Amino acid sequence: MLVLSRKKDQSLMIGNDIELTIIDIQGDQVKIGLKAPKNVSIYRKELYLEIQEENKKAATADVVELDSIFKK
Repeated sequence: MLVLSRKKDQSLMIGNDIELTIIDIQGDQVKIGLKAPKNVSIYRKELYLEIQEENKKAATADVVELDSIFKK
């Protein structure tokens, strides 16, 4: 993991087209702004993990479950 120090209003670039800017720092909270192309998905990690888990569940749903869904 790369660890960098940034101050308020400073930025860093990820590749050529993603910019991360420190917007505000208050206590133990940091407000971050992200500029990225529309085709780049950006999620909070906890939400990303939930999405991944739901995708795994959906991919392993058995045929009986699917039949009951489509018969409604």
